[in-house]
Amino acid sequence: MTSLPSSIPHVVDVELIRGAAAGPTPDLLIEIPHGATRTADYDHYAAQLTSPLPADLSDFFHVNTDAGAPELAVAAAHALVAAQPVRSVLILRCRVPRTFIDCNRQIDASAEDFRTGKVGPGLMPWIATDADRVLLRGVFDAYVATVMAARAALAADGAMLMLHTYAPRTVDVQVDHEIVANLRRAYAPDRADTWPLRPALDVIGKTLDGVDHAPPAVVAALTTAATALGLDVAGGATYPLHPSTQAYAHVLALPGRTLCLEVRRDLLADPWSPFAEMRIGAAQVARLAAPLASALTVWW
Repeated sequence: MTSLPSSIPHVVDVELIRGAAAGPTPDLLIEIPHGATRTADYDHYAAQLTSPLPADLSDFFHVNTDAGAPELAVAAAHALVAAQPVRSVLILRCRVPRTFIDCNRQIDASAEDFRTGKVGPGLMPWIATDADRVLLRGVFDAYVATVMAARAALAADGAMLMLHTYAPRTVDVQVDHEIVANLRRAYAPDRADTWPLRPALDVIGKTLDGVDHAPPAVVAALTTAATALGLDVAGGATYPLHPSTQAYAHVLALPGRTLCLEVRRDLLADPWSPFAEMRIGAAQVARLAAPLASALTVWW
């Protein structure tokens, strides 16, 4: 048996949720690469950085981090092992804010790669000192190494869920030193509801050449369950599956055994608010955890 990775303070939380009859190796890995959702996560790194950060950058942190994803991951894991006690689920929650460095990126990809993939950069443009780059690259490498070790520890028929949440609407702003001012204008009361509403759930599986890597049976089960709740499920409506992301590498490494999923954040938050740490509602999480877990069991 390959040993399981351990938590690293302020980098990654590792949690194993086991069914009563589970075997020695995890069956499912749930990765939450944007799991730094607490103001304390932001403050821990901001206090160490020497770069001049944009004023009120914590506003960008809150609107751009995957609030609700950690809670949904834990609830779905418990639901899955309750339904299949022979299974166990390993959850990895990144605690490094993507406000500074994004642990779901191929960090050395070009700016053009990120634009093509419709994703933000790996290292944010306000990180301007060598000391900060060294610090952030160190925690990035530690997180990615932990994910790789967890993936290697999966059972032979193991699978991986890459879980994200996104803001309710597609807000088109440039990620630069004016990001906070631009976001505040975008979310002004007279503009906030004019941006396109995103799907309730979006399966990120299609590459730019149109190939869909999402597991059809799992997606079909998820779509059926979500539709019964009045929720729509899209297939790559928001983002492509792009080589500039770590997710792309996971999909190629585990063909047919990965699901990359975006869940609309207002379906989990109680209430949703763009510029503050959000309370995540237990009832909202439970409503989505059960159908998600049921869909994932199709793998076995």
